[in-house]
Amino acid sequence: MRGLIWVVLLFVVAVLAATTFGRNDGLVSIFFAGWRTDVSLNFFVLAVLVVCAVLVLSAHALARIVSLPRRAREWREQRKEQAAHAALREAIAELANARYGRARKAAHRALALQADLPALGAAPDFAVIGHLLAANGAHRMQDRSGRQESLGKALAAARQGGSARGLDDGAQLMAAQWALDDHDAEQAMEALAVLSPGAARRTHALHLRMHAARAARVPLQALHMARLLANHQAFSATVAQGLLRALAEETLAQAHDMQQLRRLWQQFDGADRRDPRIAARAARRAIDLGAAEQARQWLRPFWDRLGELERGDREAIALTLAEATDGITSDWLPALESAAQAFGHDSAVLAAVGASYAASGLYGKARLLLEQAAGAPTLPARARRAAWRRLAQMARTQGDEVRAASCDRAAATLD
Repeated sequence: MRGLIWVVLLFVVAVLAATTFGRNDGLVSIFFAGWRTDVSLNFFVLAVLVVCAVLVLSAHALARIVSLPRRAREWREQRKEQAAHAALREAIAELANARYGRARKAAHRALALQADLPALGAAPDFAVIGHLLAANGAHRMQDRSGRQESLGKALAAARQGGSARGLDDGAQLMAAQWALDDHDAEQAMEALAVLSPGAARRTHALHLRMHAARAARVPLQALHMARLLANHQAFSATVAQGLLRALAEETLAQAHDMQQLRRLWQQFDGADRRDPRIAARAARRAIDLGAAEQARQWLRPFWDRLGELERGDREAIALTLAEATDGITSDWLPALESAAQAFGHDSAVLAAVGASYAASGLYGKARLLLEQAAGAPTLPARARRAAWRRLAQMARTQGDEVRAASCDRAAATLD
């Protein structure tokens, strides 16, 4: 189509030229130094056009000759710039291939080429990336002094602003990751503390904060970070649940008295306090600190809705209640009776109800339930042993030493 248009235009020009110059009888007289020359108008026009074309071409040729040194310099700089970018790409490729020494050398070569190029010298982002690649290679080679030197240069280049703005946060995130690899939680937390508000809310930053807090033995802070990550669906449901429960257990284990335990419990997220396993762990810690009443208060909301809990959660609540029966009051009896009727097949619930009956002095009701729990093979050995010991204690209270000794032997076989 384009060729057809050019042919049509060529015909149009030919027609116009023939119409304009075909019958042009004009003359042009040129007088110079007493001489006169007459030429046709057509020839004069063509001569002017040719002269103009020659002048224009001569001017272009002269300009190219004059600019030849400049263009040669630009060509050399362009080749160096291409080599610098190629070295930077090589460093990235070598890091991906786990050739860290080569990656480090390639990054240093790119930085050396940048120093000779004014155009790249004014691009701080190139320097930041180069120094970070060199630092990453040094980190993988366990060269901490080289890593810190390259990291410092990267941060200095990032603070120059311009196109490097934002790379400062990236450098700090990498520094935090390297500190965690070195098991230096304090250094990691210092690097994370200087992040901008936007970068601090990123998923990777939250991950690093969680690991740093856990390594620094601040499990409550790690628990808060894990809860944020779980809310943002950074983990699968199963992984999030296991991680939150593990961190909650670590946090509760740090409580050395009931006042501290209550304060930690209040600092937990509402979703964590509604988790039966976490509540059971808090109650168990309260039992260890001699506060069975507080343990029962934390367990009561879950006990009143045992039917809504999964089997594992129900077992955790029941077995913890079985250890928190000291001083249990009569207001528990209706709830215990209802649970025994609804979950007569659940050995953990039977152990809890039987232990509560025994603590309340209802030995007749307690014996049958504790015997069923003690003989249940699915119950943990610790719970079965506790049931046998309660049976032995009840037997001694009633003066039946033979039965008490038999129960003690049964408990000993579970050790």
